Amino acid sequence: MRAGTHTVRLELAEPLRISRSTMSARDAVQLSIEHEGVTGHGEAVSSVYYRLDAVGLARHFTAVGTGLDRFPDPEAALEALRAREFAADGTPPAVTAAVEAALLDLVGKRAGRPVHQLLGTGDAPVAATARTIGLTSPSRAAAHARGLAASVFQVLKVKAGATDAEEDVERVRAVRDAAPHARLLLDPNGAWTAGRAAALLPRFAALGVEAVEQPLAPGAPEGLAGLAERSPLPVIADEDAVDLEDVRRLAGRVHGVNVKLAKCGGVHAALRIAELLDGSRTQLMLGCLAASTLGIAPAVHLVDRARWVDLDGHLLLARDPWTGIGGEDGWVRASGAPGLGVAPRGGASRCWRPGPCAAQV
Repeated sequence: MRAGTHTVRLELAEPLRISRSTMSARDAVQLSIEHEGVTGHGEAVSSVYYRLDAVGLARHFTAVGTGLDRFPDPEAALEALRAREFAADGTPPAVTAAVEAALLDLVGKRAGRPVHQLLGTGDAPVAATARTIGLTSPSRAAAHARGLAASVFQVLKVKAGATDAEEDVERVRAVRDAAPHARLLLDPNGAWTAGRAAALLPRFAALGVEAVEQPLAPGAPEGLAGLAERSPLPVIADEDAVDLEDVRRLAGRVHGVNVKLAKCGGVHAALRIAELLDGSRTQLMLGCLAASTLGIAPAVHLVDRARWVDLDGHLLLARDPWTGIGGEDGWVRASGAPGLGVAPRGGASRCWRPGPCAAQV
């Protein structure tokens, strides 16, 4: 097996402001693994919050590529990764997730089967995805919501956490008026105190908000669990639910956990979390970072297991270099094509280093 990387700049169609930052672009490091003429692809994106940059991601991918030499084929490498015997200590979960995605893509192509079938799901998964509305004025949020509702988006996620709490309330009220039939999710990204959350949640419940993500600052899961117990609407842990052990502490104590493959370590890590949650009152949400279709695709193959789906990272981009999972009509769907079912937009090949350009197979 040979591995190489290709780094691209992903520009957002417009800056996305949340409570802790504003983002207009991020770097994506795309990994290609080739074996016997077939190539699989995965992607990890830079993130200030997770302390990942393109240089560091590429360095980790280089180390992973060297480690592939000890496996006779991608199937053996994927099994080692599934058994947590592949990545070295200190490998960021986002890198592990991208390596797993490339191996799943490669193994699926070699078997002529889509990834969801490799994971035990027969029919191609499809789900309505949330579409994010950032921290902006109520009038702009309303205009955005009106346009999204006209495009048949059924789920809207509204960012919160403004300095003035009334601004958050007015933004949600404006979105509700503009899209009266939409399901609404709320995400303060940990910006509220316990007192502010207790005061605001009944007001958002009255506006028909379906659930709230990570209302409190991460690092105090007991406080989040206590808030969930008293909350008039479901509370979903995000930044407080990074990996399996975090979820184990919160299972049955919050209403949902937001699983992002880049933070938990990939598809099989997410499946372990889903298994842990099975039978508890805590439901699964699938989330993402802003990324290309290539980066979002692995999670799309899991949407049949989720109560809430927020996989719109590729829809935030000015230009997505990959295609294959849809979303423009409010629905993401895994295709029946082998592997991840994605391809470079326009049919172009993806160049990677070391070695020549490896064509999409």
